[in-house]
Amino acid sequence: MIKKIIAGLCLIFSVVASAQQNNASPYSFYGVGDVKFKGTVENRSMGGLSIVPDSIHLNLQNPASYSGLKFTTFSVGGTTSKTTLKTNDAKDNAGRTTFDYLAVALAFKKVGVSFGLMPYTAVGYKVKDSVQDSSDNLYRKREFLGDGGLNRVFIGGAYQITDKLSIGADFQYYFGDIETKSVVSVASGSGGTSTQYRSREINTSDYKGVGVNIGAMYQTLINKKYMWVASATYSPETTLKNTTVRNIAAITVSSSDTETVNDEVTINVSDVDVAIPSKLAVGTGFGQARKWFAGVEYTYQQNSKLSNRFANMTASGFENSHKISLGGYYTPKYMSYTSYLSRITYRAGLKYEKTGLVIAGQDINDYGVSLGLGFPLSGTIGGSNINVGAEFGKRGTTNANLVQENYVNLFIGISLNDRWFVKRRYE
Repeated sequence: MIKKIIAGLCLIFSVVASAQQNNASPYSFYGVGDVKFKGTVENRSMGGLSIVPDSIHLNLQNPASYSGLKFTTFSVGGTTSKTTLKTNDAKDNAGRTTFDYLAVALAFKKVGVSFGLMPYTAVGYKVKDSVQDSSDNLYRKREFLGDGGLNRVFIGGAYQITDKLSIGADFQYYFGDIETKSVVSVASGSGGTSTQYRSREINTSDYKGVGVNIGAMYQTLINKKYMWVASATYSPETTLKNTTVRNIAAITVSSSDTETVNDEVTINVSDVDVAIPSKLAVGTGFGQARKWFAGVEYTYQQNSKLSNRFANMTASGFENSHKISLGGYYTPKYMSYTSYLSRITYRAGLKYEKTGLVIAGQDINDYGVSLGLGFPLSGTIGGSNINVGAEFGKRGTTNANLVQENYVNLFIGISLNDRWFVKRRYE
């Protein structure tokens, strides 16, 4: 039965992944796009906290946690979002549905192995403006569009050195394409009729690279009842190889927005490798196994090493980023036989992130609060469950004519557990 569920879910999420709108943020214009959350619905529902030790849930943020799993685990998740984009004088709404992760973990005695697929960044924007040129008093109407993103496949393992200490590592391969498009037309006034021909530029960039993420997790009992946990992960800087092809054309656009190319030229742009900066996360927490847990985590990333895709973007830059996550969970009675509500896990969390992106002298920060529920699946082996959550937050600012994003993210995931590699006692 569980194999049929897995096959069905893989089919559903593959359809979602192929049809999705990856992003709806103008801030995905910068760098290589918006960096997606690397973790499961369970982690995200706790403000992104990645330090929770668990024997039935896969923790994709710290590979050292794989050795703590007791069952073969399959996890898959997705998100649907609604964002209100706001400036000082305008407002608009955007929505998107995304595939978040698909992963499998294999549990052995003191060893855990995991592999899977998840997005790394997403690009998706459509921005229009009109700029007056002081030299000829004409208006340049500009339209910017972007689509695509980077994905990563990973395989990792963990080893439990002692009853208290585990270490692990993930090896990741990054790949993907990003397409950016700009269309410029000239008009005699801000609302005037554009000239017949428009200038169009399309840049298609292909990225490839490898990286590694290492982690450690330490947990011990206090008074034989409470557990204290310390966690750390580190990802060294890695480089993505970039190949960009640029197409420049003079076009005409019909009333139905159909483009006709009148003249074009395609050139290979000088390849500029892109750095994925080093990242360090440390955290600690306290709780009671299968009952409650509360923790805090700090993440530092050297985003000052980031750069934009094109050198002529001088109004923006990057600083080192900082993130604080607070979160935890509560399960009233994990083994209750009389009350299903008592077996539900309740999660909550807060996050604050200084993303490191700076535009027109303004820091682009991200604030959020999250809530979640874990519903156990009756009649399954090893505590399989469905997890749902919601995140409410704000990113950006309306200062300096920038965009503030007020978002609501609804996410759902399923974690299925089973016993594999068990030797039969009877034939």
